[in-house]
Amino acid sequence: MTLPIAYLSFDVVPSHKGAAVHIESFVRSLARTHGDVALVTVATAASSQPAVNWPGVHHTVLPAAGKTLIDRVIHFRKHLQRWLQGKRFEIIQVRSIFEGMIVARQKQQFCNRLIFEVNGLPSIELKYRYPRVAEDLELMNKLLTQERICLEAADVIITPSYVTQTHLMQRGVSPERIQVIPNGVDLSVFNHQTPTTQTPIETMNMLYFGTLSAWQGVDLAIDALSLYRRDFKAALTIVGPAKGKQMATLEKLSRKLNVTNFVEILPARPQSALIELMHKADVIVAPLKANDRNLVQGCCPLKVIEGMASGTPVVTTNLPVVTDLGDSERHFLAVRPGSAKAIKDGMLRLRTDARLRRMLSEQGRQQVEQKYDWAIAHRALLKIYNHKAQHKSSCLTA
Repeated sequence: MTLPIAYLSFDVVPSHKGAAVHIESFVRSLARTHGDVALVTVATAASSQPAVNWPGVHHTVLPAAGKTLIDRVIHFRKHLQRWLQGKRFEIIQVRSIFEGMIVARQKQQFCNRLIFEVNGLPSIELKYRYPRVAEDLELMNKLLTQERICLEAADVIITPSYVTQTHLMQRGVSPERIQVIPNGVDLSVFNHQTPTTQTPIETMNMLYFGTLSAWQGVDLAIDALSLYRRDFKAALTIVGPAKGKQMATLEKLSRKLNVTNFVEILPARPQSALIELMHKADVIVAPLKANDRNLVQGCCPLKVIEGMASGTPVVTTNLPVVTDLGDSERHFLAVRPGSAKAIKDGMLRLRTDARLRRMLSEQGRQQVEQKYDWAIAHRALLKIYNHKAQHKSSCLTA
């Protein structure tokens, strides 16, 4: 018997990470419209992971034991292969090669249609977590080969970024197979609050939230804090899942710049608690760096969209992945990439310009309501699911 839908992901769900938020939004939408959805995710490396209790969603959490990422992927794939045996779905959606390879190689056995949701590519991303990956040519070739196999097998490729779409086309993916569906915001959670009218702002409360990976530019936020504090008061709150090395690096930088007493690092928290911190902040900083993760692969930074929704002015980076979301000087301030001074200068403008703060707050919220409500993303996703299967040529051009 052919079952309706399976959504497979080598991600931990539930979680406070953006990937888990994205997965929950998509899977709940599919379940509301199509009935039962089989969701398969991975357990954390350290322990078992509880299954979610969402209406219409049948969640299976598979283990992924091992000391290295490769060990975990191999272990996960063995369990996924067993889970898939004897099952066949109308549509399977995958988010990476880690779960996608099994389906791509045996597509006719497991599903009628395969959707590959490309949010990131290991051939680009892994080196930011494991620097030696870039030097391992054999592993890099394997990653590129597996990415190609998944892209070839997919009937539809979804990506949240036009920058990613361009990269996939440069790798030979035919544009008619790619659908861009940007990330979204739950506007019932991320309610809007008008920024302070105090002018000048006496103490600039900065907020960074999200993953603490190097490509996110968290170090630039600390550096900008140090520069700003040469003349005025400020404090920085960092919210995210900090690993040991990441925490140590940020603490070392704070000590070096003599701002330890003005930097607070908090663990990741649910969106309902995060919005409270966003409303207490005077500025949200999203200092994405100009590297291949952001410039070549692309992304759709949730922190920028969520910041715009909250009403707190956002200072971010002038990169295509950001300016695709809105206009600098209208929806956010997009400053020179890699420059802590440029971030500081943006903060100085906000300090004394109440009119600018109010405009960014109002226009940013309107932009999210018009383009980045999750409901808009859901309609685009469901349109793909409701499209009748057609004979497809190769996903990749010769």
